[in-house]
Amino acid sequence: MITLALSKGRIFDETLPLLAAAGIEVLEDQQRSRKLILPTSHSGVRVLLVRASDVATYVEYGGADLGVTGKDILLEHGGQGLYQPLDLRIAQCRMSVAVRLDFDYASAVRQGARLRVATKYTRIAREFFADKGMHVDLIKLYGSMELAPLTGLADAIVDLVSTGNTLKANQLIEVERIMDISSRLVINQAALKLKRAAIRPLIDVFAHAIANPADAS
Repeated sequence: MITLALSKGRIFDETLPLLAAAGIEVLEDQQRSRKLILPTSHSGVRVLLVRASDVATYVEYGGADLGVTGKDILLEHGGQGLYQPLDLRIAQCRMSVAVRLDFDYASAVRQGARLRVATKYTRIAREFFADKGMHVDLIKLYGSMELAPLTGLADAIVDLVSTGNTLKANQLIEVERIMDISSRLVINQAALKLKRAAIRPLIDVFAHAIANPADAS
């Protein structure tokens, strides 16, 4: 049995065509089902539904054989001990710095001002501002990041941005792009050795689907 760890939402939805390319269909609607382990049309494959931030942990410690998780999660929580053979190019977005429309970020950077930055990506934010030589006070938040500048809790936020519509709706503006983000296939190294005959074909099919997206549509 091969166990694939996925998180609900965009990553789950965008992984389905890759699974379909391998002839695998998830048999239950993850939006309606209360089950956390979902069967598939392949008797030797099941899907484990976990929080996005937990996918790498489940794979690392053998709770799942492989998983799909964002580059942001791997950088923030660590991807040590995981084989990462493929950038699946799904759930694409970017990690950015954003501020209120009326905040002069460029001037604050030039003057070496100490900024308060709200984010759930504290490791990524710390390294980014350290590389710029900026001193920041990081405030750890887990959601509704846009509220922090609006309420005066922080001068800036570091968060994922896709369309930018949420920032715009809350009178915020993207001022620096830290990095592009997409989702990776991660594999438990022991599972890759012990279940190589089952896992290797999945890697090959996913790689083909990425190179030939029309085949996975």
